[in-house]
Amino acid sequence: MLLAGAGVYLSNRILYRTKKTDEAIVEREKKAGRFNPNLYEQLPKEEVWVTAADGIRLKTVFIEPNPGNPYVIFCHGVAEHKINSFKYMNLFLKRGFNAILYDHRRHGESEGTVTSYGHFEKMDLKAVIDELIRREGDDVRFGIHGESMGAATLLLYAGTVEDRADFYVADCPFSDFRKQLQHQMKREIGIAPRFLMTLAEWAVWLRGRYKLKELSPLEAVKRIQKPVLFIHSRDDDFILPDMTEALFEAKQGPKELYIAPNGVHAQSYNENPEQYEKAVEDFLRKYDLIPSD
Repeated sequence: MLLAGAGVYLSNRILYRTKKTDEAIVEREKKAGRFNPNLYEQLPKEEVWVTAADGIRLKTVFIEPNPGNPYVIFCHGVAEHKINSFKYMNLFLKRGFNAILYDHRRHGESEGTVTSYGHFEKMDLKAVIDELIRREGDDVRFGIHGESMGAATLLLYAGTVEDRADFYVADCPFSDFRKQLQHQMKREIGIAPRFLMTLAEWAVWLRGRYKLKELSPLEAVKRIQKPVLFIHSRDDDFILPDMTEALFEAKQGPKELYIAPNGVHAQSYNENPEQYEKAVEDFLRKYDLIPSD
């Protein structure tokens, strides 16, 4: 009975992670000057429901101020909302891109009951991409930007589903979810005994129908051929920067790395906006990805 209770508790923490309210996220971004509702309302856009492979509907917004130019798809982090991507979107809109914002399953306005840290989300991302291709044609060009879970999702998509985008920006991803879970256990209780890890893995499989061992961007990244910009904050103690450094080392072919000097988890842009923008600019220019000057 005790083991069963522990399994339920651990899997609840993983599958049903507490989310910030949509209102709190919007207010936070407004207060920080990173989200302007009036500007957002003025942007030419279309709200679309995209249906994932398992029938989950994903709230998606196509933002198209630069018709005919490439797109960037934005994948937010766990417990967040598509509006959290607004600040990143602006970096690309000003360089001539269009944008696609969407809520991950179980987040924001999207449907869904569990979070899988990239397992189901990578196929959701493919569904969004398929909708983009349906609308714009097979020759449409696009990149993908992700933060935290969103960054892990895009790496899993590119390395295990299809390397379809022209480029990727992976901001503070984990390299292996089991290692990340061990790290969190040590932070919270001081130890990460193997039996608890095994219990968590079995409980997630039984209740969520996915395997934690499959959440390994470190293996996926070895198969990505397109350019990847890896970003992480040096002082991140939630997902350690060592994970991004390992991903960078494992990636073959075109790649860049920016380690932000300030900020904790998912704060690289918030604490270093000018340097972050320069890292993105330099990456895009190096690989000739900017649609217009």
